[in-house]
Amino acid sequence: MMSDALVNALADHGPWAIMVFFLLYRDLQKDQATRAVLDKNSQILIEMTTMIRERLPRGGRHE
Repeated sequence: MMSDALVNALADHGPWAIMVFFLLYRDLQKDQATRAVLDKNSQILIEMTTMIRERLPRGGRHE
């Protein structure tokens, strides 16, 4: 079904349809790369926060 729609679009619109699908695919790749970087940055920030909290004195106790 999807392949029929793709074939019909290519037959009717030629290179323009290919360019649109290619651009949509590249946009998806860019979004995935951005999400991966944001996830990694979030993990690093969580680790840094944890390290800082572990080194701070807790509520009046002196170690």
